[in-house]
Amino acid sequence: MEHRLPLATTEGCLVASVNRGCAVLRAAGGCRASVYRDGMTRAPLLEFPSAVQAVRCMQFAESEAGQTLAASAFEATSGHCRLRSLACFLSGRRLHLRYCAETGDAMGMNMLSKGAEAAVSSLLSRFPEARLVSLSGNACSDKKPTAVNWILGRGKSVVCETRLPESLVRSTLRVSPASLVALNQAKNLEGSSLAGTVGGFNAHAANLAAAVFIACGQDPAQVVEASQAITCLEVLDDGSGDLYASVTMPCLEVGVVGGGTHLPTQRACLRLVGLPEDQPAACLAQVICAGVLCAEISLLAALANQELVASHMKLNRSKQMHHAPS
Repeated sequence: MEHRLPLATTEGCLVASVNRGCAVLRAAGGCRASVYRDGMTRAPLLEFPSAVQAVRCMQFAESEAGQTLAASAFEATSGHCRLRSLACFLSGRRLHLRYCAETGDAMGMNMLSKGAEAAVSSLLSRFPEARLVSLSGNACSDKKPTAVNWILGRGKSVVCETRLPESLVRSTLRVSPASLVALNQAKNLEGSSLAGTVGGFNAHAANLAAAVFIACGQDPAQVVEASQAITCLEVLDDGSGDLYASVTMPCLEVGVVGGGTHLPTQRACLRLVGLPEDQPAACLAQVICAGVLCAEISLLAALANQELVASHMKLNRSKQMHHAPS
């Protein structure tokens, strides 16, 4: 299935680079993408008179009876919200409850807030000694690069992969597959580790995510989570010399209803993508992940060929003279 990729960006080089990446993948027969986990999160924070009481509440919340109570509370608030899981984090006498629920075609933050509020209310009726400190205690975690999102996921968790013939890589990207693999290892894996990144094992996933988010009415601040992605490259050991490339994005928070998706331009861009009637939000996440893969391959090739500065000077520099006001 073919899709278009609307981009809203002031960086001309990004558009050209993504186009090149798309052309390479298209020539190779495309790519495959899958949503392997789906669930938005909200994590209320409760405080108890003592740590012992907090533990008792946690044990009940994690029990079958507690899970059933929370699921019923969630489903009572929306016909599209289904509780998937609960993760509890204890800090002394404070308890963070990270609820994770499926939210249909919506990104789902409002649904999760309503569902979590109802679930906490039902929990407080059993533990009246507790106090709700905040509906969001930051263990969710929204608009911040966090290990919990990197490990457990938030929104749509997506993976996209492709196989590029060696001859295609050399003719279109003017670099060998082995050179791209070595650069990815040294830059995206080693360099990112030295920098102490939390999930930023990529060249510029945020660039593509931001451009699509703005074009398609998503929350631009959630590019923070979308930037938590890992790019993997390897030369296949089947004797072909072909390049295997993948991008995994555990926390891609997107939807096709709600938020800015109702705005005329953003709605038009969503239609332009060519989403199916069945699970359109999941498809949008897959398209974005595929776009990131295209962008990663093209930028890595530019870096391997020492073309980055020249391309930016050619495509990003304004032809007009700008004078500061006197």
